[in-house]
Amino acid sequence: VVILCFLLSFCVTLLSFCLKRQDSTKTLLIKTEQLLRIEEHDFAMRPGFGGSAIPVGIDVQVESIDSISEVNMDFTMTLYLRHYWKDERLSFPSRTNQSRTFDSRLVKKIWVPDVFFVHSKRSFIHDTTMENIMLRVYPDGNILYSVRVTVTALCSMDFSSFPLDTQNCSLESRNDLMLYWKNGNDSLRTDEIVLSQFFIEHFHASSGLAFYSSTGWYNRLFINFILRRHIFFFMLQTYFPTMLMVVLSWVSFWIDRRAVPARVSLGITTVLTMSTIITGVSSSMPQVSYVKAVDIYLWTSFLFVFLSVIEYAAVNYCTTLEEMRKMKRGKIPSTFNASQAMAFDGCFHDNDIELTPFPRMAPTLTSDPLTPPPQNPAVRPTEGTRLRRQRSVRENVDLLVSNSYMIDSYSRLAFPLSYLLFNTIYWSLYS
Repeated sequence: VVILCFLLSFCVTLLSFCLKRQDSTKTLLIKTEQLLRIEEHDFAMRPGFGGSAIPVGIDVQVESIDSISEVNMDFTMTLYLRHYWKDERLSFPSRTNQSRTFDSRLVKKIWVPDVFFVHSKRSFIHDTTMENIMLRVYPDGNILYSVRVTVTALCSMDFSSFPLDTQNCSLESRNDLMLYWKNGNDSLRTDEIVLSQFFIEHFHASSGLAFYSSTGWYNRLFINFILRRHIFFFMLQTYFPTMLMVVLSWVSFWIDRRAVPARVSLGITTVLTMSTIITGVSSSMPQVSYVKAVDIYLWTSFLFVFLSVIEYAAVNYCTTLEEMRKMKRGKIPSTFNASQAMAFDGCFHDNDIELTPFPRMAPTLTSDPLTPPPQNPAVRPTEGTRLRRQRSVRENVDLLVSNSYMIDSYSRLAFPLSYLLFNTIYWSLYS
């Protein structure tokens, strides 16, 4: 009987010990609330309510810049936002002066600063595997509250120099408390951040004040960063193809002016390709109301391509006029069928036309054909007259029409030099 009673008492003791171990989490939570005297205070009010504003120190560690969107004019940033303040209501006795660390369950029962992000479109606190929140309480009532948050905020971008632009974006936090950067400029720390289209030139912290007539003054803290765009991607995707299309349009200047199908098809192909490039660039950009640097380059290049097509139209028209004039002057036999000669490519062919040779001119004393013949020295020119008469505009046009091949000759030099001058001015202004 004695042995049976002993075994029964041992089993009861063991069972009570196991029950205590199973409920240790709940007991620990109750002890924490008793230690911090959670139930004795109204944590709906900030510390020192009714007195001066409580100072709240802030420091930030930027983990990554996830994306930058030119179309939506925003950026997405993941960061650790840490708050420092003192709440004497949470002070507790400690022999070792060591802090205690808690998770989000205790955060819901105490007062924390309601810092918010201005111009924020979307934001969330990470919750894998639990909410990424840490609360550290020191015996004297000093508190560290850290949260890992991802914010998508507005960035007012200026695309006047796109894609050779530099953007200045900022993330602004605001509160009616006395916010300040805890460690000055060292309060903002960043990991090594690498972006696909941008190079981060500078990260810096700043602060300021904002006044609203309905609510008064607010403290503002800024996370500023300067982004410079990488140009190499746009050189490969936009600038190099555009340059090649412009150079390709100049090939028609070396093609015989009678080869209408070859020159027309080349001109139309380059024009359509330039239109495709312009459409592709415009579709990936916001619809702004001002001209961008890439628009200037693309539309100027498009103008060069378009002018090369117009140049051939002028050459073909002048060639046709020249041969029509020769027909009227009797240089072309009356039996020549002009409609058949132009049916294939729209202009006359020299091998289809038998031209009579020009009469040989009498030799002159001067080798310059433009120099007028010598005048009688007895006849002196009247005062105010010129010895060499300038050709009129009409005569210059007639000379160009009668020598239409000169248009191609001049274009071979004028177009490349003009485009080279444009590129020199463009890159010197925007680089």
